[in-house]
Amino acid sequence: MKNNRFIYIKALRLPFLAGSLMPLITASVFCYYKGTFAFYPFFAAMLGVSALHLGSNLFNDYFDAPGTDSINRRITPFSGGSRVIQDHKVQPSSILLLSMLLFLIGTLCGLLFYLNGRPYVLLIGLFGLFAGLAYSAPPIKLMSVGLGEIFIFFAFGPFITLGTSYVITGILSWSDFLLGIPHGFFIMAVIWINEFPDYQADHDSKKRNVVVRLGLSKARYFYGLIMLLPFFFVILLVLATEIPYAVLLSLVAIPLSIKAIYILWDNYMSYKNLIPAQALTIITMTSVGLLISAGLFISKTLGI
Repeated sequence: MKNNRFIYIKALRLPFLAGSLMPLITASVFCYYKGTFAFYPFFAAMLGVSALHLGSNLFNDYFDAPGTDSINRRITPFSGGSRVIQDHKVQPSSILLLSMLLFLIGTLCGLLFYLNGRPYVLLIGLFGLFAGLAYSAPPIKLMSVGLGEIFIFFAFGPFITLGTSYVITGILSWSDFLLGIPHGFFIMAVIWINEFPDYQADHDSKKRNVVVRLGLSKARYFYGLIMLLPFFFVILLVLATEIPYAVLLSLVAIPLSIKAIYILWDNYMSYKNLIPAQALTIITMTSVGLLISAGLFISKTLGI
């Protein structure tokens, strides 16, 4: 029983929840900064977003299992899927069933908010659900047509911050939407760098994501740009919106981005040597989210 539990934890890829929970936390702290935070919608939003994210992880595994994951031999702790299907630990049908259950939980959370006077949550939630379902599944297969990265940018960035603030406050705000842009770039960077080890398998299985279309050498340039753009947008947000100057605290994470860029630049052909850059990408994403949240909290608490 204990081993089965660990197998399902591996299948769910729980550590990657940072990708969706970090913008949710940032948006919640922004509500605190504006004096509108409430615990009940915060926890309900956390449950709904987590369920949709984990369901998407399983759904992705299920549809990649007979394709790119079946021929991928360049596995890292951050890419190549959970491997529970390939290792015959869990039946594909069980993975699909669990993903549907998680999607149902996420949908029920959205309906709960709808019934409590948040009608637009259905539109925001449906976008997230669509991104999760269509990312790998036919007939659309967003990732295979070069659209997966941009959908992930919005689904795990601006739409989470907008949706979280909306279910807490009942108000749709451009500043809430824009707050998610830095995180959107970072989650895109996580997807982007994970496509480097997967390149050959994706290419051979006709999974034509943007990295496959560009080729590894050219894709390095875009990774560097994606890793630096969040800091540029943080500055713009401070200058152009109500977001306080204390959020500039997040700029101290710039050296992490630069280090990840250098590692990938020199090692883009070696999937094993890329692992530190994959880890740094996630660390940078999480650090910036925490620092933005800390800046908002400090500004509210100290009145600066």
